[in-house]
Amino acid sequence: MTIVTLSSRYQIVIPKDVREQLSLQPGQKVQALPFKGRVELIPLEPIEVARGFVRGIDTTVPREGGRA
Repeated sequence: MTIVTLSSRYQIVIPKDVREQLSLQPGQKVQALPFKGRVELIPLEPIEVARGFVRGIDTTVPREGGRA
């Protein structure tokens, strides 16, 4: 377990081993969420990464009438 210190400006440094495990890059955005008494940092990826993630999905599902 790695311990970090919160600075007087409420900043932390993500330790090198954690940055490498998560492949974090300088300038990358992360989402900070409070969760059950702790803060979770979730790395965000550019929307371009999602391109094609539903390729091959079955689109022949029944649809409600009157909707496009």
